[in-house]
Amino acid sequence: MSGVIDRAAFIETKAPGKLFIVGEYAVVEPGEPAVLVAVDRFLTVRLTRSEGAGRVHSPEYGNLPLVWRRDGTQIVADHHPYDYVMSALSTVDRLRAERGLAPAYFDLHITSELDDPSGRKFGLGSSAAVVVATIQALDAFYGLGLSIEERFKLSLLTAIQVAPKSSGGDIAASTYGGWIRYTAPDRFALRAYLSEHLVSETLQAPAWDDFSVRALPAPAEAALLVGWTGSPASTEALVDGMTHRSPSSHPDFQEFLAASRDSVESFAKALETGDTETQLQTLRRVRRLLQRLGKASGTLIETDTLRLLCESAESVGAAAKPSGAGGGDCGIVLVPNHVDAATITDVWTRNEIRPLDLHVHGARPGVDSGVNQ
Repeated sequence: MSGVIDRAAFIETKAPGKLFIVGEYAVVEPGEPAVLVAVDRFLTVRLTRSEGAGRVHSPEYGNLPLVWRRDGTQIVADHHPYDYVMSALSTVDRLRAERGLAPAYFDLHITSELDDPSGRKFGLGSSAAVVVATIQALDAFYGLGLSIEERFKLSLLTAIQVAPKSSGGDIAASTYGGWIRYTAPDRFALRAYLSEHLVSETLQAPAWDDFSVRALPAPAEAALLVGWTGSPASTEALVDGMTHRSPSSHPDFQEFLAASRDSVESFAKALETGDTETQLQTLRRVRRLLQRLGKASGTLIETDTLRLLCESAESVGAAAKPSGAGGGDCGIVLVPNHVDAATITDVWTRNEIRPLDLHVHGARPGVDSGVNQ
C-alpha cells in the first residue's frame, strides 16, 4: 500500500500487474503449483470520503461513474452489473459490519497502466489488481488492520464471487510481489462456506488448506522479456472452455497435471539454485506441454503470433512460451545473459509484436504463507 494520508480525506493504493511463468491451467486445481511474477505496471485506486452515496470513476464504466448506495445491509449500484469492484465493496462491507464499525460512503477513482491508451488490456491481471488495490484502500479507510495474508484471502473471496474458477494466482502476485510459487485453495468450497458463514469465519475456513505462497529468487543469469501480441484474450473463457473439454477426472488431464507439477517444481528449484540451463529447458518443456494440451482440448492456447514470438526467441538460444491462458495477450522469454535480446525484439517489431518495458516489482514482507512450503 502507498500514499496513505488522512483516511477521512484521501487514500491512495497501488497494485502491480502479474505474469504467469509456468503452471497455467494446472493451477486452477487446488494444491497444484504455479510460478508467477509481479511487474511494475500498476492499477491505482484513490479513495475520498463522500456523503449520501458513493461513486466509482473508472474507464471500465465509460464517462459516467458507477453510483452505489446501501439498501439495508446490501450495497447496490444504479446502473452496472455485479463485478469485481462491487464484489470488493460488498465483501469488505460485510466484514466491517461483523466488526461493529460504522458504515460510511466514499468515492473511488481507478486508473490503470495495465492496458494500452486505446483501452486494450495487456493481459497483466487488471481484474486481480483492481481487487487487490480496492481491498487495500478499504482496509486503510476502515482501519481494519488486515495482515498481508488476510488481504490476499479477502481479495480471493472477492474474486471468486464473480469468477469462481479463478485460481487466485494473479491476486497472489499482485498482493505479495516478486517471484512466487503459488498453490490455490478450493475456491468452490470457500464460496459455499462464505454463503453460510461470516466473512471473518471464512478467512479461517478449512478450505484454505491447499493455499500456499513462497518467495522465489529472480533468475541470476537471465533476463525476463515480455512481448504483447496486440490480441487481448479472455482468461475466464479459455479456462472455462478447457474445463468443459478436459474435465479433471479425464486421464489425459491428470497426466497434464502431473507433468505441469513436475515442471513447476523443477523451475522453482532451478531458480533457488541458480541453474539457468534447467530454467531454460523447463520453460521450453512447458511450452510443448501447453501445445499438447491445446491440441488435445481443441483450445487455441498458442496463436500464430505467439508461435512467432516463441520461435524467434528459441532460434537464438532463449526460451519462450505464452503467459497465462494464452489465446493472445503476452508471451514471455527467458533470455540468458550471453544472448542479445535485441535480436529477438527486432523480429517482434517487424511483425507487430510489442516489447513491453516491464521489470519485476519486488516482494513484500510476509510472502511465505500457507501449509505447502
